[in-house]
Amino acid sequence: MRVKRIIKILISITFAGIVFILLCNVWVVVSTRPNSYFVVDSLPTNQVGLVLGTSKATSDGEENLYFKYRMEAAARLFNEGKVKSLILSGNNDSKYYNEPQDMEQAMLKLGIPKSALLLDYAGYRTFDSIIRCKNIFKQDHITIVSQDFHNARALYIAQKEGINAISFAAQDVPAGYSLRTLIREYLARPKAVIDVHIYRPETSGYNVMQ
Repeated sequence: MRVKRIIKILISITFAGIVFILLCNVWVVVSTRPNSYFVVDSLPTNQVGLVLGTSKATSDGEENLYFKYRMEAAARLFNEGKVKSLILSGNNDSKYYNEPQDMEQAMLKLGIPKSALLLDYAGYRTFDSIIRCKNIFKQDHITIVSQDFHNARALYIAQKEGINAISFAAQDVPAGYSLRTLIREYLARPKAVIDVHIYRPETSGYNVMQ
């Protein structure tokens, strides 16, 4: 009898968890859709673009298409006058892994002048990148640049933190390119809701720039 009760409780908790995940995903996507842009011509102009970091290479050493397309999208926005400068925010947790530096090198190869690039070395998570953009870089009107699935979460965080943000979707990767990334994002959205409304994780409060 006790075992059955425990099983019922576990099933109820699992069901509630699944419902919570689904609701958070729907809410994050729906609530941010009006500020999501896919066509450059219709994108409003902002002074600053926030480019969210990712690894330049996959785990097997191949070129990461998420990185490639994200950098190309950011360069296009700059070249077409949709942003005047770019904050490159990513993870730099060791001397062997430096997303902002990799992003800067990619942008320079795409012809973006170094004077237009600002590097944020403490964008360990999307939440950090958004909070630091406001608190460290003093920007509250920004254009977020990443793939569409990632932009929704970033926009949600930005909106709840009082930032006037829009997003531009970089070219998506082929279907099935990285199922793990999509699953991780699906789980990251409920975490973003919890972070914004309940948990309030600490972010790096100092200016980590080199």
